Parts: sequence; structure tokens; C-alpha cells
Amino acid sequence: MPDNPHGYTNPHLIIETDELETQLGDSGLRVIDANVRMSIRKDGGYKIESGRPDWEDEHIPSSCFMDLTSELSANHSKLNFMMPTSLQFEKVMSEAGIGNDNRLVLYSQGMNYWATRLFLMFRAMGFESVQVLNGGWDKWKAEQRLTTTEAPNWPPTTFKANPDPGQIIGKDDVLAAIGDQNTCIINALAPEIFSGEKLSPAYKRAGHIKGSVNVYCYNLVDSATKVFLPADKLRERFDSVGALDKDRIITYCGGGISATTDSFALLLLGHPNVALYDGSMTDWGPDESMPMETGK
Repeated sequence: MPDNPHGYTNPHLIIETDELETQLGDSGLRVIDANVRMSIRKDGGYKIESGRPDWEDEHIPSSCFMDLTSELSANHSKLNFMMPTSLQFEKVMSEAGIGNDNRLVLYSQGMNYWATRLFLMFRAMGFESVQVLNGGWDKWKAEQRLTTTEAPNWPPTTFKANPDPGQIIGKDDVLAAIGDQNTCIINALAPEIFSGEKLSPAYKRAGHIKGSVNVYCYNLVDSATKVFLPADKLRERFDSVGALDKDRIITYCGGGISATTDSFALLLLGHPNVALYDGSMTDWGPDESMPMETGK
């Protein structure tokens, strides 16, 4: 078993860069680059592009690319990045040469939340042999580790999902949880967005889901290395809003991406019941029948 210098309850969910480097080339290992290019447009919305060109330019040896903008997003939704059906997920993985007997390591750029998003998708599909690279691509590059432009050649195989619908949830589930004393609903967005001081055009309304609390995703990682904070620091962040005393936690953000940082941190701490609101504020905000509030 690897060392656990950060004190996590579930250290097996994460892998360090030096550890991964020693495992590259293992026959059962599948490394996945899940990055998405996302930038803020002048009108306040987001410009979303596939991260495939970056992967083609340079990536971790033996890693493949999985596109969260298309092949791993629901083709029936008007919202970006929504959870695909199990059949769609199975098809993509099988054709890529990823099967149930493989062990997976996921990474992306920046905050690494595209990797944690894909991690939660695998978890929702009942697949547990998956880890997130701590610090992601940024840390790998900063340490000047090996990179390549070569693509792996994995033969097609069979991936079978065993979906757990309680992991990634929808609007009705969140609405039913408001006021439940055993549930904590966490908003992972910046404090000025949470409070309503600043409005994101995509959300239509300022503020946050009624009764929710704020744990900003960027406060859960080291700003320089992008690695998750040690367990004691993570506990401080979540204890400050009373989350760890609750039986169930629901995380959300703008579109179900940055909130996966909060979800993953909670899983590292060993919380047994963490769900992600898939549509988040791009789903909730425009629906004026859904209760919201402003303030800290």
C-alpha cells in the first residue's frame, strides 16, 4: 500500500506523480486525459472546446484522451456536460479499450476538476478501480516528468456499467433535500457568486440554492501545485459549514464540474454519502419555481 502522508481516510482514491511514473507501462493500467478548454467570454458566458489538441501536442506516456464535451456528455440534454446514459458510457469505454479489469488514473489541467468529474462518472457507473492524479498535468509538467505525442493502441474490449443513480442527481432530488436536517447542500462557487454580489449570466438569477452553504472549490487545493490539501485542512473547510456532521452531502456549482472538487475531497475524507447535482445553477437558476436566496 502507498504511504498516506496527507492523512486521508481514503488515500486509495488518489495517486501521486512519482508513484504513477513508476507504474507507466503496466499492462492493466489505463491513463486518461480528461481535459476541457474552458475560458470566459466577453459577454460573461463560457467558451468550451475539446482538450484533444492539447493532448495531441503532449501528454503523459500511454495516456488516451476522453472528450467530456461530446462523447461523454448526454446527447439528449440542452445543458453542457450532463451525465450520459450507461449504454453510451459503455460504448465509449469499450471502443477505447477500457474494460472492467483495468485500473484507471485520470488527470486534467489546472484545478484538475475535469478529472474529478470523470472520476465521479465512473463511480456513478459502479466502477471503483479508478484514481485521480494529485496535481494533475500541471504538477506532472512542473516536475519535468516524461511526456509523449504517441497514442496508446489498446484493443477494443467490453466495459459493463452497474449504475448507482444516487451518485449524480437531478433537480427534484435537490429540491426534496432542502430543509432536511440530515443533509448539507454545498455550493462550490466563488463567495461573491454564492452571496449574489456577482451574477453569472448563465444562471439568470443571483444567489444560491435555498439553505445551501459555501465551500469554494479553489480553497481545497494548493494554489501553486494544485494538489489537494492535507486531511486536517480539508476537514477545517467542511467543518466550518457543519457539513461533516450530516449524513448526506450534495454538492453543486455552475454546471456540475468544479463541485466535483468538493465531492472528491469529501470522499478522500471518508464521507459515505456524497452526491453531485449534475445540472447545478445552469439548471436551477433559470427555473424561477426553484427557491433561491442571497447573502452569506
